[in-house]
Amino acid sequence: MQTPKPLLPDGARRTAAWCGVVLLVTGVAAVAVWLCIIFKTAVTPVLLALLGTALLGPVHRRLTARGMNRSLAAGLTCALLVAVVGGAGYIVVTALVDTGDQIVRSLKDAGQWIIDHFGIGKNTNVDDLVANARKLVEKFGASAAGGILSGISLIGSLLATSVLALLLTFFFLRDSDKAVSLAHSVAPRGTGDLVEAMGRRAFEAVQGFMRGTTFIALIDAVCITAGLLILRVPGAVGLGALVFVGAYIPYLGAFLSGAVAILVALADRGLVIALWVLGVVLAVQVLEGHVLQPMIQSRTVQMHPATIMIAITAGASVAGLLGMLLAVPACAAAFGILGELRGERSSPSGA
Repeated sequence: MQTPKPLLPDGARRTAAWCGVVLLVTGVAAVAVWLCIIFKTAVTPVLLALLGTALLGPVHRRLTARGMNRSLAAGLTCALLVAVVGGAGYIVVTALVDTGDQIVRSLKDAGQWIIDHFGIGKNTNVDDLVANARKLVEKFGASAAGGILSGISLIGSLLATSVLALLLTFFFLRDSDKAVSLAHSVAPRGTGDLVEAMGRRAFEAVQGFMRGTTFIALIDAVCITAGLLILRVPGAVGLGALVFVGAYIPYLGAFLSGAVAILVALADRGLVIALWVLGVVLAVQVLEGHVLQPMIQSRTVQMHPATIMIAITAGASVAGLLGMLLAVPACAAAFGILGELRGERSSPSGA
């Protein structure tokens, strides 16, 4: 009996199969993002708590290794988190408030200097540019704030989200030893080990990103602040605080904070000092890219800069500023899971 001939050639059928897989994965991802947006009130504290747990996990493990009760160790770790974040937040906010007017005035003068010396938009009024920029910032800030907790004031939403994230961080730290048994209990039969491995890989990626980014941000801020102080650029501490905060948004944050520092130096100290500030910023970026990141983040998931920029853009479109901050850790976790799946798939053939 003659075998019936397939309607489509093998190449077309394989392409159709892969298209079906891509559509299925895209649909699942779209539904997941939609659910996160719908339940953003609960999802946001959970994500922040996971980041806090990834950052403070080593401290909690050291305390428990010395015989301390897990609940007490988690409480002390959370208290340390409040002290560090509160102190750093106070320093950053105070520095920006004290020098904010001076920085804005310097940016305005720098914009006028560029218009006067390069003939860009001779009929352009820098006051109009400042007003338009202020409107843009207000619009972006309103949309970002409204995306966190709708119907509640910004201060109330931040306080509620912070308190809930802190409580969740406490429970995540205290009950972290139960995560393995939980993964095995919720996983389908026979996949418990794979689910555990994927969870470990994703958490290690987020943990490495948080610790490495925090350490690198601190070094960048200290180096750039020291350079600005030596060059006697006004608002050096506030600009350094801006560098520290911006470092949590890779590439884009460093670019924007460095550009602000250069423009402030240009307006108040002239072109020569601005070039020196540019040299300081570039030197710090070279130190970060060629020394700090390979040394500090060598064990984390390495992502291409284009992937990071796409993740930041997607995060901004979904959840504004909060999405920009959470996009890269989420992407690192996803790459960690994919790496574990590739290793699991190739291990039987290599055995």
